[in-house]
Parts: sequence; structure tokens; C-alpha cells
Amino acid sequence: MWKRIDRQPKIKAGDGPQESQFKELSSARAPAMPHPRELSESQSFLVFEDISHHIKEVGAQLVKKVNAIFQLDITKDGKIILQWTIDLKNGRGDMYPGSARLPADTVFTIPEPVFMELVLGKINPQKAFLAGKFKVSGKVLLGQKLERVFKDWAKF
Repeated sequence: MWKRIDRQPKIKAGDGPQESQFKELSSARAPAMPHPRELSESQSFLVFEDISHHIKEVGAQLVKKVNAIFQLDITKDGKIILQWTIDLKNGRGDMYPGSARLPADTVFTIPEPVFMELVLGKINPQKAFLAGKFKVSGKVLLGQKLERVFKDWAKF
């Protein structure tokens, strides 16, 4: 009923690749992430830690005002070096390293020098966004609420 038309020989036991021909999966390179010591020396890392303490103190008030989850991806040379989530939608508010546990309303991808200028108030966020200095995905207008959070932190 079935005919073999591909003219390839049948594979017999022991004809497969030798053990030395397999690549070990564990030898695959891990994504290039900075060493934790390098991160702790990063200016943006220190800023995130300070903002995190501020959110722990006044998070409940911010949840009422903001009602959003933000994910900030800080880049260096086009690669994400730091990722933080600001959850001002649930409970008393929270800020933690890593990607958002729940879907983020807005995701910012910002080079580290631009982020530092934004949080220190040296550049206008709207002008920087329109100039293409950083990317925003999701609900773009919620960025104005995050700007207020940074301004409150700067007064603190």
C-alpha cells in the first residue's frame, strides 16, 4: 500500500549521531546582565530604591490618585539593564524589581541618562517623549500621573 519514494536508506539502531556531536543546553550563554555590584553602583538603581521607600510610606494615597501599574525598562547601549515595576493600582501600592506581576498599564523603555534627567527634573517628559528620547507602550497618557509621583518623591 505505501511505497518509499524518497530513496533514503532506512535508519538502523546505532546509526544516529555520536554522543560527542550533541551540544549541551546548559552551556548556552545567559543573557548579558550586569553584575549585581554594578547595578548597585548605578545611579538609577539608587533612585529606584529611594522611590520604593517613598511609595511604601505614601503608597495608599498614591493608589487612590494614580490607579495604574507602570513598568520601567532602563536601557544601556540598547539592552535592558534594569527593570522595575511601580504598582499603584492594588492594595497599598508597591514597587519591586523585575517585570510586572500583573499586566502593566504603561511600559516605559528609557535609556539610563534620560531617566536620570527625567527624575531630577532637568528635562520635560512630554518634550523628551516627542523628541524620541524614550519609548512608551500602553496607555501613554498615564505617564502624566507617573510624572506627579516623581515630583512628589523629589519634594520628599
